[in-house]
Amino acid sequence: MQLSSSPTIVITGGAGFIGSNLVRYALAHSTDRLVVVDKLTYAGSLLNLRMALDDPRVTFVRADIADRTAMARLFAEHEPRGVLNLAAETHVDRSIDGPAPFVDSNIVGAFVLLQAATAYLRDRPAVERGRFRFVHVSTDEVYGTLGSAGAFTEETSYAPNSPYAASKAAADHLVRAYYHTYGLPVLITNCSNNYGPYQFPEKLIPLVILNAIEGRPLPIYGDGGNVRDWLHVDDHCAGLIAALETGLPGQKYNIGGDNERTNLEVVDRVCAALDEARPASGNPALRDRSSYRDLKTFVPDRPGHDRRYAIDATKIRRELGWQPQHDFDSGLRATVQWYLGHLDWCKAVQAGRYDRERLGLPL
Repeated sequence: MQLSSSPTIVITGGAGFIGSNLVRYALAHSTDRLVVVDKLTYAGSLLNLRMALDDPRVTFVRADIADRTAMARLFAEHEPRGVLNLAAETHVDRSIDGPAPFVDSNIVGAFVLLQAATAYLRDRPAVERGRFRFVHVSTDEVYGTLGSAGAFTEETSYAPNSPYAASKAAADHLVRAYYHTYGLPVLITNCSNNYGPYQFPEKLIPLVILNAIEGRPLPIYGDGGNVRDWLHVDDHCAGLIAALETGLPGQKYNIGGDNERTNLEVVDRVCAALDEARPASGNPALRDRSSYRDLKTFVPDRPGHDRRYAIDATKIRRELGWQPQHDFDSGLRATVQWYLGHLDWCKAVQAGRYDRERLGLPL
């Protein structure tokens, strides 16, 4: 989908996994200028934006969205016609170990950004107010857990079960309130688990890839039966742009890949793709193991671990014409190949920050 020609879009959290992929997607599908905002925490890196930063349409601003002065200056200087808010702390395990950064970034940060956007629009001409959009990017985790049947719709009640999910739920409610109270033209998207290039290696798929080729254990929480719906990051980016361009203010859109898999199935499929791309028999780190599957290790489950998520994406398909383009098996194989071809990036973004240790340990 092509973006309309207009001055500037702000992408917060643009140096993270989904954000950096969104920057590349927007550059490929638009003529807009992009202002990329990121605090550059452990999971945000300019290495994710190396080629994008060479594009003259891209301006990078290092700032915290919870910084009121910085956000007011951002709107005043760049006069955006839209904001895509992806700035957030996202790792559930880290939220168990230390919830405070999740409150600061996900709740306070969203509030400050909403305040800045509202103040900015107050003095803009009517035509600019009419076209402005604030897209808040959220997660299916706000809905809690499902049983063996059914799927989350936009009408599903919120029931967050982790500090991360609770912080995102609070932000969603704030965003909704700013539409109903102040008339800010907001949209909320709730996505399922993303996968693809540039994902920080604390998340399941890159962690399994890197641990496997190094002969390290592949940790599987509990019995491995927790189910997630998997969405390729490029398909998510297409959905976000569809929401920005043609979504109705005040609406929510669920974005899912219709690819439900248990964690155990995901690990097995990653191992199968690795066995094909870089056979275990030729990897000295595996000490004569015949398959990467031999590294699977079941570990104590995460506290409050939701059993199943599934997204019903009927609304965005029907109203915005969005369709995912990646099936899980081919998308996963391409993702495995990307990580194998970018081991220097993997090493650089982890250096001094993370050694793939277990986080979010049960009490």
